[in-house]
Amino acid sequence: MQPLLLLLAFLLPPEPAIGVIIGGHEVRPHSHPYMALIQVPMKKMAKTCGSVLVELDVVLTAAHCWGRSIRVTLGAHDILNQEWTWQVIPAKGAICHPDYIPNEYFSDIMILKLERKAKLTAAVWSLILPRGTAQVRPREVCRVAGWRLMALKGIISNTLWEVELTVQQDQVCESCLHDHYNSTTLLCVGDLKERKTSSEGDTGRPLSYKNVIQGIALGG
Repeated sequence: MQPLLLLLAFLLPPEPAIGVIIGGHEVRPHSHPYMALIQVPMKKMAKTCGSVLVELDVVLTAAHCWGRSIRVTLGAHDILNQEWTWQVIPAKGAICHPDYIPNEYFSDIMILKLERKAKLTAAVWSLILPRGTAQVRPREVCRVAGWRLMALKGIISNTLWEVELTVQQDQVCESCLHDHYNSTTLLCVGDLKERKTSSEGDTGRPLSYKNVIQGIALGG
């Protein structure tokens, strides 16, 4: 699993709508059975992050989503309306990337170990990990899915949405982000000319290509 720990995705945000999903669509319920929702209790309200089930008792997410008493919800479509498909499992341990520095993009990735294994169902299934050092190439179209994203007319949706984003040349992100982009740990996806990006409110979402995870999406 180590090669995956070095692979994150930086999403280029189209101005002026930074931090929202635009140009995406709501997915068919439970068509993305690998999606997992992380909830971390806070004083006023729970912090939420997206994540992906990579083994029956392991999920992958962003390191900045760490917290105490993490709960992972599998099999969800509408996160405000519980269904019989839900499996809510506490996390018993977390491993952040050893090079992760809070408030930095580099190595912002984490593995969560669940207290018990998830039960495989039509609504709960793990996503395939990449083999070897294979990596998506520029102009290939990947998918990012997540909750708490902005739907039509500025309304925040509680259902699972998805957006397609094109992999860019490293030079695109290097020219925009300068020292904040490192091609050895980040992928550059999105398009400054298109009004499509993802949300800051639900980071940790999986970036996938042909049903294979390629990294963890970090909103712009």
